[in-house]
Amino acid sequence: MKRTALQQTKLYHLVSNFSGRTQISWCYLYWFLLSVLCLNSPALFAGVPPVQQPVIVAYVFPQQAVLQPGDVAARKLTRINFAFANLQGGKIVTGTASDAANMAALIALKRENPSLTVLVSVGGWLWSGNFSDMALTSESRRVFIQSVIEFIERYQLDGLDIDWEYPGMAGATNHFRPEDKQNYTRILAELRKQFDDEEKKLRRPLFLTIAAGSSSEFLEHTEMAEVQKYVDTVNLMAYDYYEPDSDATTGNHAPLFTDPLDPKKVSADRSVQEFEQAGVPAGKIVLGVPFYGHTWGQVPDQNHGLFQPGKPVPNAYANFSNISASMLNHGFTRYWDAAASVPYLYSPAQKIFVSYEDPDSLAPKCKYVLDHKLAGVMFWDYSSDPSGKLLDAIDTGLHRNP
Repeated sequence: MKRTALQQTKLYHLVSNFSGRTQISWCYLYWFLLSVLCLNSPALFAGVPPVQQPVIVAYVFPQQAVLQPGDVAARKLTRINFAFANLQGGKIVTGTASDAANMAALIALKRENPSLTVLVSVGGWLWSGNFSDMALTSESRRVFIQSVIEFIERYQLDGLDIDWEYPGMAGATNHFRPEDKQNYTRILAELRKQFDDEEKKLRRPLFLTIAAGSSSEFLEHTEMAEVQKYVDTVNLMAYDYYEPDSDATTGNHAPLFTDPLDPKKVSADRSVQEFEQAGVPAGKIVLGVPFYGHTWGQVPDQNHGLFQPGKPVPNAYANFSNISASMLNHGFTRYWDAAASVPYLYSPAQKIFVSYEDPDSLAPKCKYVLDHKLAGVMFWDYSSDPSGKLLDAIDTGLHRNP
């Protein structure tokens, strides 16, 4: 930007006046001049990319309930993935009668946080059975994509999150094909192309993300080096490494690092490294964390129940709110696995073991995200911690609101 003669004269006199005063340090003068340049010459910094803040992605899963004002702390989030839309007849459809009202309530949160984006997540563990059929042919994919565009426009959403659990693997429905590996890439590539075209019409960006399994098997059944080209972020579900229904041994269900004593040698760190080796840039990986825990029964009192034989119990899936209110300091002792950087509970009287996440374990995970330059943090799901303690820990750990 060119300065007028008057501006140059004023700047000269400012410099002369400041430099003639011995009580003003040259350091102060330097910062003063820099501020003048910034205000008068923004073009000097036009080529400098803005600093990208870590994203905080919340899966909001109200099911049949209707969201109420104050239920979601919009200012502490950058993205909401509304869960779940269903996939029926090859098209995306609402999952419950309350979905329209809830999506409208989430969109309304933009008045409180204008930078908030709201996506719809389609599928999930129980509703992934129709993905394989939908992605099978170019025509079936076209039908789905058109329904997505109409869905996004109808509910004024900012994009789509594909939660296919899992391409080429049984999942909850045992409906899959070997061709899923290539078709997973195809549906995302074609969605991205359509989103690019639609952005020009809507004059706003449309985001495309995926929820990715954290296992090596997920990588074997996908083409992540290609997939990452078409998605904005890969939401890495770095939890459920141990589950009572499938693991006869207790373990940390969301370890940050691998405990040398862990028979399965699993961790979020290992998964991140495997995804990067598979071709996914660190800057597209969003680290998933759980707002819930897993519970085993009949666990012997050895190593406080960690990595011991165990059995499923009723209500084995425990929300953080229930763990805090009913278990912690109520017959259960909290322990810390220093190698994995996660807590766990054990009751020797009841022989019950609980693996979960808490604010102390979220702090090193947030530091890991910053240190490894990951895209941010995602969590499942918002309703599991009405107190807001876990979200506050993420907000603090990522230095979003110092």
